[in-house]
Amino acid sequence: MELFDEGLHSGVNLALNVEKILYREKTDLQDLMIFENSQFGRVMSLDGAVQTTEKDEFIYHEMFVHVPVFAHGNVRNALIIGGGDGGAARQLMKHDGIEVTLVDIDRTVIELSQKFMPSISGGAFEDPRLDIVIADGCQYVKNTAEKWDVIIVDSTDPHGPGEVLYTEEFYADCKACLSDGGIIVTQNGVPFVQETELRSSYDRLKSLFSDVSFYLAAIPSYVGGSMAFGWATNDTTLRKSPLLGLTNRYVEAGIDTDYYTPEVHQAAFSLPLHIQRMLTKDIA
Repeated sequence: MELFDEGLHSGVNLALNVEKILYREKTDLQDLMIFENSQFGRVMSLDGAVQTTEKDEFIYHEMFVHVPVFAHGNVRNALIIGGGDGGAARQLMKHDGIEVTLVDIDRTVIELSQKFMPSISGGAFEDPRLDIVIADGCQYVKNTAEKWDVIIVDSTDPHGPGEVLYTEEFYADCKACLSDGGIIVTQNGVPFVQETELRSSYDRLKSLFSDVSFYLAAIPSYVGGSMAFGWATNDTTLRKSPLLGLTNRYVEAGIDTDYYTPEVHQAAFSLPLHIQRMLTKDIA
């Protein structure tokens, strides 16, 4: 049996049995594979790094979407940069009255996700409230005149093509696309093994927004501990939304979740000391 061996972080490896390869395209530019694993179901990897799995994607996508949506309280439109697997779009579509724009540079990811991992998008790509744009996300936010209440940067790790989605220039362009009181959330990796990336994102966002922090979720297929989601907004009240308000919004929305609860939402912003120290210590 073939073994998938992810070595994304130096000295730390994730090994998964490959029960069956469903798709593989290996070129000079990228190595994209979708395979079956007995524990995680179908797995999508890009350049040797796990992007998403059928079994634990709900944690990632529920926390990515419902935390900013319920904190904001009145989201009418949202922008997803990346997110070609459709998971973030699916979670947004659970909320009535939200229009969504999804900008992804690669239509192939969308097509493969629909074909081989349809449970992740759950029909979101057919929802008339979703506008799919095949374009470079950096250029899109730089040139558009539209505004959004929430921007979700569902990017790969800050290496190779995904690196531009972690720059101060990109964050500034996103800020210009936010409505008043809008929120940007980002994928910020696993702090235990990606401290430098976490601190870089914090410093760049902090130069642009009044309130910048991170919130955490444990996602089994992302090795190294809890994963961090970046949070940035100019409304300093939203991160500290009271539990009663979050609960009322959750109940009124009437959505089904498997990980997200208002209590988990609040607790996710309570950062362990070692992560707080990453954000405050002097960098030589």
